[in-house]
Amino acid sequence: MASSHIILPKEEEAEAEAEAETRLGTVVEADHDSPAQLPLQDHAPGKAALPFSATCVRISRDSYPNLRALRNASALNLHDDDAAFVKLEEGDYGYVLDDVPHLTDYIPDLPTYPNPLQDHPAYSTVKQYFVNADDTVPEKVVVQKNSPRGVHFRRAGPRQRVYFESEEVKACIVTCGGLCPGLNTVIRELVCGLSHMYNVNNVFGIQNGYKGFYSSNYLPMTPKSVNDIHKRGGTVLGTSRGGHDTKKIVDNIQDRGINQVYIIGGDGTQKGAYEIYKEIRRRGLQVAVAGIPKTIDNDIAVIDKSFGFDTAVEEAQRAINAAHVEASSAENGIGLVKLMGRYSGFIAMYATLASRDVDCCLIPESPFYLEGEGGLFEYVDRRLKENNHMVIVVAEGAGQDLIAQSIPIADQQDASGNKLLLDVGLWLTHKIKDYCKSKKMEMTIKYIDPTYMIRAIPSNASDNVYCTLLAHSAIHGAMAGYSFTVGMVNGRHSYIPFHRVTSTRNKVRITDRMWARLLSSTNQPSFLSKEDIDAAREADKAANNRKNGENAKKQHASVLAKGTVGVEAPPTASALSHKPVTGAAPPSASPDVDAARTQEPDNNAKNEAGAAAGDQDQRPSQEAHGAGGSLTQVEEEKPTPGTGASWPATPPGTRTPPQRDVAPAPRTGDRNARAAAEMEPDVEAVKPGSGCTTPPPPPAHDSEASDDGRGSPLHEKPGASVAAASRSRLLAFQSFSRDKKASNSDTAEHKEKGKERRKRFWKWSSIKVVAGR
Repeated sequence: MASSHIILPKEEEAEAEAEAETRLGTVVEADHDSPAQLPLQDHAPGKAALPFSATCVRISRDSYPNLRALRNASALNLHDDDAAFVKLEEGDYGYVLDDVPHLTDYIPDLPTYPNPLQDHPAYSTVKQYFVNADDTVPEKVVVQKNSPRGVHFRRAGPRQRVYFESEEVKACIVTCGGLCPGLNTVIRELVCGLSHMYNVNNVFGIQNGYKGFYSSNYLPMTPKSVNDIHKRGGTVLGTSRGGHDTKKIVDNIQDRGINQVYIIGGDGTQKGAYEIYKEIRRRGLQVAVAGIPKTIDNDIAVIDKSFGFDTAVEEAQRAINAAHVEASSAENGIGLVKLMGRYSGFIAMYATLASRDVDCCLIPESPFYLEGEGGLFEYVDRRLKENNHMVIVVAEGAGQDLIAQSIPIADQQDASGNKLLLDVGLWLTHKIKDYCKSKKMEMTIKYIDPTYMIRAIPSNASDNVYCTLLAHSAIHGAMAGYSFTVGMVNGRHSYIPFHRVTSTRNKVRITDRMWARLLSSTNQPSFLSKEDIDAAREADKAANNRKNGENAKKQHASVLAKGTVGVEAPPTASALSHKPVTGAAPPSASPDVDAARTQEPDNNAKNEAGAAAGDQDQRPSQEAHGAGGSLTQVEEEKPTPGTGASWPATPPGTRTPPQRDVAPAPRTGDRNARAAAEMEPDVEAVKPGSGCTTPPPPPAHDSEASDDGRGSPLHEKPGASVAAASRSRLLAFQSFSRDKKASNSDTAEHKEKGKERRKRFWKWSSIKVVAGR
């Protein structure tokens, strides 16, 4: 058996092999296991560079013991029996081709024939219709400037030379596993493509899955017999799980002279196709095996998506819409929809993103819990109080560990080896009912299970086109002598080795941006564990405590800067030293405001509001300045250090009379201030939406009584009181803006504390205004 399909010049063969071994041992390992970048390689001066195909060395059975480099290149844990069927080609700059097996790997000197498409009238006008032999598709398209080129797959498409004559081709088609939209479309396009493009007349259908190879007669298929089957759901060939007997299947393939086998099914079916290929190769048969991946869960590895997935997501919208109508039409209504997704929640995730009516999406990749802080029950309770209804979408594989804790049951498997799942939708329905009953909450829940509805319908337009391209790509590859699984990789159809799609499974990455988009759409919690929540809370609390001092200083400076706009400057220290201080309030005269300043130091928003109230306490003289002129000076400033002033011995609670020897302010300023106050909108008339902090109420109007039982200060001192009210409005709205910006939640507790803080603030403001009279 030859170790390579590429023959190098004898004088350069040893050098090229040594260079390839070096690159495989270091460069490929760095590509997958470390961020080290591959330096660019320059050819030796004066030496002609070999063509790209000549720099590739094929790793085959004779290349092991270099299995470690092969595993690093394919990023897989290969079994020893799989390693003998894996082919890697390695080129410059970290290029690795994970190639598919070919007939010439075990049958040398096979004759080739011209491709019949070159004489086909429909393709005669196509420019460069045949695929170049060196065309490959990268597995990853996002790379860095100097990173290695990475793993590639052989590009799908027609080749200029084929390894089967049209008259000698005997092809068979089999469908296995569960149903999926588009199965009949793939069958139709395989039959019509073989007939119309390659003039193949012997196409047979295998009925009822793998067991149909040895338990039933083959069904002849022609373009006429499959003309309109794409308009129907399901599969005209029938399907089943299990029944895979490799020896019996290959015996029938050999006895009937089949030389092309097209197998449509999921990852388990592709594993069976891989075993069939291995047995065919051991027997040395000239048979090509082409796998077309089919799964409604979209969990096939490597490929972008499987056919039928778009149709399933579109059909799932109908169930979600129905659940939303049921939930929104009832008081505290809940619509629960269970969708398919045994190990991967792609259908649930994409259906949720497309719907925008879903409040919670549960998938197998993201564990959740029911009770406790941050659990599902708490979120359901909060959502019902906010919206009076909610819609929950759950994948069938989600929450199986929670069900197992409450319903002990032995693990069971179906004929395909998949674990039998318990009904998470029904279990979750009963759990939510019990929780609402314990809370004495009236609730209506509707459980909708469209699991088998979304897979039994015909494919939509986009899936029909996708199925056609998959079928044609499979035909081109089989005629060219390859055995593979066909799929779209980064938007290009490619031939993928069997081991790449059978050794792992595609799953939703909850650390990816797509899952973050879903959380942003539903506003659901991430359902982290309580330990994670506690750790995050302690970290946030420590960070808030460290920033408390800085926030208070910044807020104080901000209020000072904003409060001096249009306000007369306070008197200087020298002026205060020559004026008698008759009514300065001691620090103890503002217990409510000081309490508001020191309340809950771990909350930034509350600290900022307290700082704003403290600033007003420290600078009460500026409350008597309006936005249009100077008002009566109220001597309540604190003594400036170094001036010799001191606090008077005024008993606590004694009301200090204002200073009488200051000239009154002009009346024009009063009119301007009154006009500005009247032009301000009534904040109570504005109803904020959910998630918005309620703004503080305005000061009491003339018809309202003050806190101390007297009439409103606006009656007795129009100029000073209106200006003070305007000033108080300004500071209140500044505090409201800061509260709204710093607020991260809209809980009832936060609202109540905010109301109490504002009540104390307005009470102390009214006391100071009355004191200024």
